[in-house]
Amino acid sequence: MQADTLPSSGPITRFLEDDHRRLEALLNAALASGGRIEQGQYDEFRAGLLRHIGMEEKILLPAAQRANGGTPLSIAATLRLEHGAIAALLMPTPTPELIAALHSILKKHNKVEEGRDGLYATCDNLAGAETENLVAKLRAAPAVAVLPHSDTPAVLSAVRRAVERAGYEYLSNSMRF
Repeated sequence: MQADTLPSSGPITRFLEDDHRRLEALLNAALASGGRIEQGQYDEFRAGLLRHIGMEEKILLPAAQRANGGTPLSIAATLRLEHGAIAALLMPTPTPELIAALHSILKKHNKVEEGRDGLYATCDNLAGAETENLVAKLRAAPAVAVLPHSDTPAVLSAVRRAVERAGYEYLSNSMRF
């Protein structure tokens, strides 16, 4: 197929990619000029990203596994490690360095989820007749309880370990909290 005749993305892809763009805009707005953090924007980003991860972990990946005959998608384990790293990075008080780390991870992570062969397109293909029901469940996903930031040594150590487990050692070494 030529690029101009590619099929349009499915409803799962459109919904979750739109949420990615919304979250990217919030994260960009959270880092104001001069390196100052706009806490309200960051708080909205943080709550939205945790909800987005919850949608994927609790609704999308289990539905894909069921539709795949009970076999998890080959990318599921990697996505779960990355989701753990991303969620861990949301615990400390945000700094420009932490936001840069989030940008770096999300850029790579979103490429795995988006695109012709990404997680979302795979789920659109697997869902078949269940697509609209699945999108309705994603839309209805509840907000996630967001804990206060914590900068304790135990939390910061756990953040570094989660980032390293997900394969982002270079970020772990450069993070300054």
